[in-house]
Amino acid sequence: MLNYTQDYLLDKRVKIFQPVNGYRASTDAIMVSSLVHKIKENDKILDVGSGTGAISLCLAERFKTQNPQIIGLELQPELTALSNLSAQANHFENILHYFQCHIKNKPDFIKPCSFQHVISNPPYTDHDMPSPNASKAQAHNHTDFNLNEWIQFCIKMLAPQGMFYMINRAEAVDDILFAIHKKLGNIKIIPLFTKDLSKAKRVMIVAKKDSKAPTEILPAFIVHSDEGYTPKAFDILRSGKSFFD
Repeated sequence: MLNYTQDYLLDKRVKIFQPVNGYRASTDAIMVSSLVHKIKENDKILDVGSGTGAISLCLAERFKTQNPQIIGLELQPELTALSNLSAQANHFENILHYFQCHIKNKPDFIKPCSFQHVISNPPYTDHDMPSPNASKAQAHNHTDFNLNEWIQFCIKMLAPQGMFYMINRAEAVDDILFAIHKKLGNIKIIPLFTKDLSKAKRVMIVAKKDSKAPTEILPAFIVHSDEGYTPKAFDILRSGKSFFD
């Protein structure tokens, strides 16, 4: 197994094991996890491209009293193993499990149309200069990747009226909207800005399967101020609140 560190999320409420040299979760994972506002008892949640497990670990912590059944799918076996260690360290082993697989191989241990929530922080691009670190390159820039196919897999896994959540680079919004057109509705587009308000760096998407409700562009979400995180970002990243609280 990879050499790893023990780190923390949500103001040290969640332990996470991550490679010393390799892919490590960023604030993007916690941000997108905050889009999940409410779940029902025993809801099934799928984290596609789970990396070191940050998204689903945050969800398990926030919703553990609702006894969700959370599955993470990850291509890299070393990250999958670390994620399962993290789940055990947080006593989430009854509600959270990670599996190593390639989504192109159509994993047969999960059923289409069976998840009430599907969430993803997919690789951002296949044409940026890749990282010299193999794990980071595979997580961020792996060449065997197509954003449209990735989103189609997510939609296929969603149950009727299920909710979809994603974060990606702002310039990918055209591709995302093309992929979900006429399949998901009630789309909410949330542009994320750093202190520099001239250009959004990220975009978060929330959408509902089978909905015909119109698309909304929500107000800009500013992550940083001169003093550090903005109050809303602090509530998400440290206090574990939902974006919609």
